[in-house]
Order: sequence, then structure tokens, then C-alpha cells
Amino acid sequence: MTATSSFDGAVPLSHLGLLRARGADAAKFLHGQLTSDFSLLGSSQVRLAGFCSAKGRLQASFIAWKAGPEEVLLACAASVLPATLKRLSMFVLRAQCKLTDATAEVRLTGFVGPSARALMDDAAPWTLVHRDAATVMRLPDAAGLARCIVAAPAEAAVASAPPLALDTWRWLEVQSGVATIEAATVDQFVPQMLNLELVGGVDFQKGCYPGQEIVARSQYRGTLKRRMFLFDVDAIAAPGQEVFHSSDPAQPAGMVANAAPSPNRGGSSALVEVKLATLGEGSLHLGTPGGPALERAELPYAVPIEAAAST
Repeated sequence: MTATSSFDGAVPLSHLGLLRARGADAAKFLHGQLTSDFSLLGSSQVRLAGFCSAKGRLQASFIAWKAGPEEVLLACAASVLPATLKRLSMFVLRAQCKLTDATAEVRLTGFVGPSARALMDDAAPWTLVHRDAATVMRLPDAAGLARCIVAAPAEAAVASAPPLALDTWRWLEVQSGVATIEAATVDQFVPQMLNLELVGGVDFQKGCYPGQEIVARSQYRGTLKRRMFLFDVDAIAAPGQEVFHSSDPAQPAGMVANAAPSPNRGGSSALVEVKLATLGEGSLHLGTPGGPALERAELPYAVPIEAAAST
């Protein structure tokens, strides 16, 4: 039995905030601002989505779902919520949509392992089920473990489970290969640099949103030269930290998107955006050209390295 196979329990997701969009035009408004299709968002579906600047750079990333016929909830990193709420609100104009911070009203709890499976029945990843006042959202497995997020009114009881450390949950987020924009990485990445389109967070058929032309150009004209990969490192890694390649120590070769302490080997596991050209010979190092070496690990999905690198 590995160290991770025995993970079982629940943890309050205090690193996440919650944005609420409410009104007759809530889904329509989000459809015109984010990278995913919200006009077709069903009551049993969960969406991944990004919010980009006009230059196609991610300002925030979301896990979103319908909480009612005219209400959508969007979970994001708590560190980006205030600025994101302010910026999105600038675009509401005459739309019948009110944006508010719902973090204090709705509690988010992460469940892992058998405790998660007991809540999800046979739900597929990125779908949801309702249990009394709670919404249970099935996430993709990570490190072979089932995961879900339960959203419930702050005053409501949540299913009991053994306590789990937040660092364990964050490590599993890293292992899943689904990146979250944090304060340190705002405006750093085009969605494809974080593989967002590979995990269902970009819809190329939905029409316009801020930065859409640049995102589409990166997809169809072969201009993407950077991608995100999973690495282990014998050091504490942090979002926004630069990485360097041994062949070109004068300039950064990439940036850490998310990181968490590793329960298996010590040090950290990290999702790192790097230049595709650095994946051949040489080595990548954290923080400085002489910093700890990064050891590439396996993502749970394929990344089109050869096609992107050859263009």
C-alpha cells in the first residue's frame, strides 16, 4: 500500500472563494466573458472555465455550476476573487446579472478516497448530484483517488469523514493536472499554456469573449511554444516561481503555476509551464539556474508535445 492509497477524509477548502452570478442573464453574461459555453450549461454539469484579459492572458480560472435556474456559482482561488469580481462587474452593464462574493454563504468541502465515493454514486467526472441541501461535484481522480467538492449552505451539516490536511488536497489538485490561477500567476498564461483546453476548459465553437482571438490563434496557427507539465522537486515550490534551463541560465524557461508539499517523497510536486524546447537535453531548475533540479512526472492526460514543438 502506498502512502497515498490510504488517504480518506474531508477538508474545508479555505483556499477557494466563491463568486455568484444571479439574474435572468447570468448564464448569458458568463458565456460572453469566459472561455467555456455557459449557454448550454445543464443542471447536472460542472464547467471548467477561464477569464482572460484582452491579450488572452488568464486573470482567473473557475469550477462553475448552476445553483438554480438563474444562478451560477463559480469557485476560484480566494487570492484572485476580489480583483476578479471587480473586473467582471465592469462588463455587466445592462445585463440582468448581479455578481457577488458568496464565500461566506456557501461552504466548500473537499472529500477524498472512500469518503468521496460514498457521496458520488456512479457520477462521471465534471458532473454533479444533489444530496439534501448539498451539491456534490465529481472531480477527476488524482493519484488514483476519488475526489469531489461538496457545496452547502454555511449553516448546513456536511457528511462526516476523517479530517484531511489541506496540503493533501492541494497536492491532489496538482496531481490532477488541472491548474488554478492564483494571485502570483495572474496575467502570466494563455489558456493553452496551462493545458486548459485539454481538460475541457476552453470551447472553440462558442464565439467571442475577451482574448478569444488570441486564444484561437494559439490553437490553430501553431504559435504555442509552451505547455504545462508535472514535476517533482526536492524543495518547497511556490506559484509564480521561475524555472531555468541549464542551456540558457540567463533567462527563465518557465513558471510554477501550482505547487504543494509531496506526501510521498518530501519536497514538492508542481505544475510548471515551460518552453517546449527545454524538454530535450539538459535540466530544469527551480528559482535560479543553480537551484534544485526538477524531475518530470506523468500527467493523467496526454500533452501534444511533438506537434506544438515542430511549428
